[in-house]
Amino acid sequence: MSLSITLILACDSSDQYGLESNLESYNIPASQWPEVSKEHKPWARWWWMGSAVDKQNIDFLLEEYARVGIGGLEIAPIYGAKGYEDRYLDFLSKPWIAALNHTVSKAHRLDMGIDLTLGTGWPFGGPQVKMEHAASKMIIQDYIIEKGQNTLEIKQKKSNENEPDGILIHLIGIFRNGERREIYDLLEDFKLSNIPADLLQVQAMYFAKTGQKVKRAAPGGEGFTLDHFFRTAVNNYLESFDKAFDLNYPDIRAFYNDSFEVYGADFTADFLDEFEERRGYDLKFMLPELISDNGDDASVRVKSDYRETLSELLIENFTENWSEWAKSKGKKTKNQAHGSPGNLLDIYGAVDIPECETFGSSFFPIPGLRRDSADVRNVDPDPIMLKFASSAAHLTGKNLVSCETFTWLGEHFKSSFSQMKPELDQTFLAGVNHVFYHGITYSPQDVPFPGWMFYASLNLTQHNSLWDHLPAFNKYITRTQSVLQAGQADNELLVYWPIYDVWANPKGTMELITVHHVDEWLHPTEFYKQSKKLIESGYSVDFISDKMIGSAEVEKGQIKPHPNSNSAKALLIPKVDFMPIATLEHILELAHNGAKVIFQAKPHDIPGYQDVQENRERLASLWKKTGLDKHSQVRWGKGKLILAPSFAPALAAEEILPEGISNSGLKFIKRKIGEDKYYFLVNHSAKTVSQSVDFLTNAKDAVIMNPIDGKIGKAKSKTKGNYLSVKLHLEPGESLIVRTTNQPTANLPLWTYFDSPSVITELKADWIITFDNNGGPSTPKDQHHEQLTTWTDHEDTEAGDYSGKGTYTGTFAFEVDSLKVYKLNFSKIHESAKVWLNGQYAGQVWSLPYILDITEFLKEGDNEIKIEVANLMANRIRYLDKNKISWRNYHEINFVNIDYKPFDASDWQTMPSGLSGKLMISEYLK
Repeated sequence: MSLSITLILACDSSDQYGLESNLESYNIPASQWPEVSKEHKPWARWWWMGSAVDKQNIDFLLEEYARVGIGGLEIAPIYGAKGYEDRYLDFLSKPWIAALNHTVSKAHRLDMGIDLTLGTGWPFGGPQVKMEHAASKMIIQDYIIEKGQNTLEIKQKKSNENEPDGILIHLIGIFRNGERREIYDLLEDFKLSNIPADLLQVQAMYFAKTGQKVKRAAPGGEGFTLDHFFRTAVNNYLESFDKAFDLNYPDIRAFYNDSFEVYGADFTADFLDEFEERRGYDLKFMLPELISDNGDDASVRVKSDYRETLSELLIENFTENWSEWAKSKGKKTKNQAHGSPGNLLDIYGAVDIPECETFGSSFFPIPGLRRDSADVRNVDPDPIMLKFASSAAHLTGKNLVSCETFTWLGEHFKSSFSQMKPELDQTFLAGVNHVFYHGITYSPQDVPFPGWMFYASLNLTQHNSLWDHLPAFNKYITRTQSVLQAGQADNELLVYWPIYDVWANPKGTMELITVHHVDEWLHPTEFYKQSKKLIESGYSVDFISDKMIGSAEVEKGQIKPHPNSNSAKALLIPKVDFMPIATLEHILELAHNGAKVIFQAKPHDIPGYQDVQENRERLASLWKKTGLDKHSQVRWGKGKLILAPSFAPALAAEEILPEGISNSGLKFIKRKIGEDKYYFLVNHSAKTVSQSVDFLTNAKDAVIMNPIDGKIGKAKSKTKGNYLSVKLHLEPGESLIVRTTNQPTANLPLWTYFDSPSVITELKADWIITFDNNGGPSTPKDQHHEQLTTWTDHEDTEAGDYSGKGTYTGTFAFEVDSLKVYKLNFSKIHESAKVWLNGQYAGQVWSLPYILDITEFLKEGDNEIKIEVANLMANRIRYLDKNKISWRNYHEINFVNIDYKPFDASDWQTMPSGLSGKLMISEYLK
């Protein structure tokens, strides 16, 4: 019996959003896409500026979002627009809660989901956070005692006059004989008198507050940032929401937490007690080692212990605590772990929906892809960084992996669908299957173009000139995510992430693991180099933490980190400097129970300061018992231990084979449902891939699914040893889904391949361009051209300033052969085109390659063609700034450009709009 995904999910009322669903035993007919759910559609962060929302506009906007294919929204209240203060609703006030309840009710009627940021702006905080529960820091002041010095004044040194006063909690004396002891009791009126002659150094330790307040706070949400490390502070914060809602929460899906941007917070009230209990020694007597940057062994170990303790407090007191609280309300949690001083894998794994983010623009060598260096940030999103979130989800049995997508993809108003798609596909390849646009700003109907705007957003609003063309882009995401949310991930390898190597950084104290500093903590490591090499070789990998290794089990020789997770064929340990003894013990236990474990090298050392020599000896003894100091591989219980400087040859020797897909230049990610596998394939190269590609599967047939237009067809394929060889054709920028299956495929049409056209004909017409009255600033006069050209190529000021839709119409003669397939090829589209042929809608072209199948719409003789093109908002924004027409007037940061400088588009060049180059019809034999 075949069931759709939606029906399967609906069977489990305890998990209505399919976050932990295991669909492995169900089938979807080979001729079908999975049935669409709201989670398959793209969602968006929804900025509530000033929370100036009302029922009428909420209804209008939600209907608009639903119309274009948005599946859900994440409400994020922030600062407001000036001049509209009378509309502001204070966060958590009764009117605000009433507006939220109305939003949730209306969204549900439209089959949309709602998530809610548990606060305003970011990070968590607000007026309910009293000073004692605000983000805290440690201040250590060092005093060198000069010879003969008798007195010393102990006074907090402040970086600025607004810095809160700290509390002196310890005064540690360091003596000539090496002794370190508390001398606080010698202090009178913050002075030391009669200083002992053998006192060399004094270190004053303060418990202080960072003073940070909520960034971009909404009205009613202003206040101090929360101390995430202190359970009492977190609980009080959560209880404030229970009180505001009177425990009557609306039917939202999940509470959400943004990336950890709690600056300078490296301490908490009970930190020293927690540290001593967890690490076994008193940190206050190790302050010289903690603040030293000289990289000596003791300093590195103390810093590692300090960072590990911060990580544990963050996970236990905030992330897990918050998730349990949300669960008690019947809600999920969605969290961005990056940026925090903690183990990213374990933080991501502690919530229901791990969320990563793409920040900036990647380079792809796709011919014709626009990437103006002046319009992008000098940062490349790294797909391996994204895999921390997806790995955590896969290994803890969570189905959804979300992503804050397109943050600062390019300069405001200049991002097109064709630029978004390769960046989007890269996130899919990293395991993301639940895209969140960043974002959509709530903008009332009475606010003129461009509406309310958020300073770091993609600005996908109803005012965007691409808005009516957005449904096609959203359908692409929906089809792709319907597959990427099905079944389970099918990654055959687990790669150990050595967090203790990251925590061994000799510089600084707190170690923030951020998106923007991957060149420091990620790229130089063997973990990164080996993972990248494996992926490029055709292997699929997940990253695993020490904690995950400790809870993993072995079933039939394969490693299963969680009852609902995929099983892996091997555990790979890249070269590491520091590995806890407990981790090595767990690794050996997995091998003893039947797992295959491959070490790139012997773990060099153990982390931590306490009992270091004893623990080193234990590590050496444990390693010696394995026999890997004398042999490259040994049997270990039911499993095997292997020592190999390169993973690929060792995997091949164990008959753990890679996919052959990477040999073609294609990138891929795969999912499995029972015996069927879905492969999402992308051609990010500069060359066409037209060849047979090898898929590692026992299936006998392959089905090709095109997420752009939804077409499905049976591929040409044949068995080739361990592989199924499938014929594929992907132009640069294209993506397809290949399903390998043993289900019946006889009823499917054969997939049509477009390798080389037999004839290419230029489509020529006398073109008339008319303009949509919904664009602006004014509607240009009609244009007439004998050749295809943009509407901005001519001395027409109104057309140069226009953002909206322009429609090309023309007539051309053509001879049709029923034995041929015809494709319409555009040289350039600025930026999205809908095509009608002879009065029939033929489809939309919005991504490279600009190709559309028009076979069923062509007729013999004269053909009428209509092409509606939507351009970018950029030209109209330039018009506003050139004419000094006010449109950006906000509290807080107001509106900035991609370099965080005041935004001004008055000197922009006109962005090409419409069509240019040639319009060709390519003919292929069926």
